Amino acid sequence: MSVFTAEWLKVRSVRSTYLIIGLSLSAILLGLGLAVMAAGMYDSAPPDKRPSARIADLEEVVVIVPQLCTGILGALAITSEYVTGLIRMSLTVVPRRWPLLAAKAAVVGTLGAVVGPAAVFGTYLVSRWVLGGRFSGAYATSLLDKLPLLTATSLTVPAFALLGLGLGVILRSAAGAITVIVGLVYVVPIIIGNIPEPWSERVGSIMIGALPRQITGDGNASSVYGSLLSPAASAAVLIAYAALPLLAATWLLRRRDA
Repeated sequence: MSVFTAEWLKVRSVRSTYLIIGLSLSAILLGLGLAVMAAGMYDSAPPDKRPSARIADLEEVVVIVPQLCTGILGALAITSEYVTGLIRMSLTVVPRRWPLLAAKAAVVGTLGAVVGPAAVFGTYLVSRWVLGGRFSGAYATSLLDKLPLLTATSLTVPAFALLGLGLGVILRSAAGAITVIVGLVYVVPIIIGNIPEPWSERVGSIMIGALPRQITGDGNASSVYGSLLSPAASAAVLIAYAALPLLAATWLLRRRDA
């Protein structure tokens, strides 16, 4: 418990943590702005065009903001210690090493588990408030009906936080870890949309952005992602995104010098 407390004090004592959390929650404002813009476009469209108008789920669009931010937070939680040399003191106090990484994972994972639902559910609620019954009632369904998908989408945020932490240990570089995270969020989906089938569907199905709708069985028919995995397999892949980098990080942390 003392190791967790120490890591929590480290994270909350730096300004970057509050900046990253603030940027993560700004996704709600981004979703609000998109919803207002979409409502204006819908209201100004000719009446005969409105029944065919469609809109993406805005919470799935803006979730990339907290994903990226918490991934960076996870990376900085460890790489900042390598840069300053504090890692030597930390490993002297906690010589077994793995409890140190476990405590960091608990801290950044908890922050991701709080920020993720706040951003996703907050975006959904403001979008529902603004859009109402527009776009053929895309936001008129009950919250209970949307709860599984919103929850699955929220879980990708702590997964990114743990992924960032694992990459930070493996690469010992904030820039390197952030580059990989940005690639997963922005670059790889673009590449997927331009590779031939069946590889586009296969690779697209295991991307982290494809997993929430596969976990809930909704599919990804209107996106670049694939839908080949079962709900159980999709959940396992989401866990693997967080667990495998941490396992590799634990192995390397026990064998490399600080």
